[in-house]
Amino acid sequence: MATTNDLKNGMVLVMDNNLWQVVEFQHVKPGKGPAFVRTKLKNVMTGKTVDRTLNAGVKVETATVDHSDMQYLYNDGTDYVFMDKETFEQLPISPEVIGDAKHFLLENQDVSVASNEGQVLFVELPASVELTVTYTEPGIQGDRSNAGTKPATLETGYEIQVPLFINEGDRVKVDTRSGDYISRV
Repeated sequence: MATTNDLKNGMVLVMDNNLWQVVEFQHVKPGKGPAFVRTKLKNVMTGKTVDRTLNAGVKVETATVDHSDMQYLYNDGTDYVFMDKETFEQLPISPEVIGDAKHFLLENQDVSVASNEGQVLFVELPASVELTVTYTEPGIQGDRSNAGTKPATLETGYEIQVPLFINEGDRVKVDTRSGDYISRV
């Protein structure tokens, strides 16, 4: 058990018999009335996001979440297969659990897998990854109808917007949380 004063981003709570991950929280002390905590919670199983307001100091139940360092091996057609780096056990994880992280997974990439009571909750990628551009149109400097960006397909098959100077074969750094271009490597 923890109080609303102990909330942190990424913490997993048990509410209404579901597991909810704290995406954002804000302590609010209005001039009139008691303090409260405004939170944005994401359902770990369904991915649904809700806004919830809790009174300050109220006890909330926290879930025990185990983080394991694993290595992504391959996609066997139905599941994504990960290997525990200590025990070398292989763990298949369904695409529903992987979610949008599949757009940034490369073979032999290290990730953190979060689980609760033996059930995999989600896969945490590093904040950014380096990927190779496999296809993009040549950038024409006079083409400014789209604010100086163009679509580019990455080696994972995911498409992002990149600046005009990026060419095929270039390596780019991509933010895994938003899917945005960060820089050329």
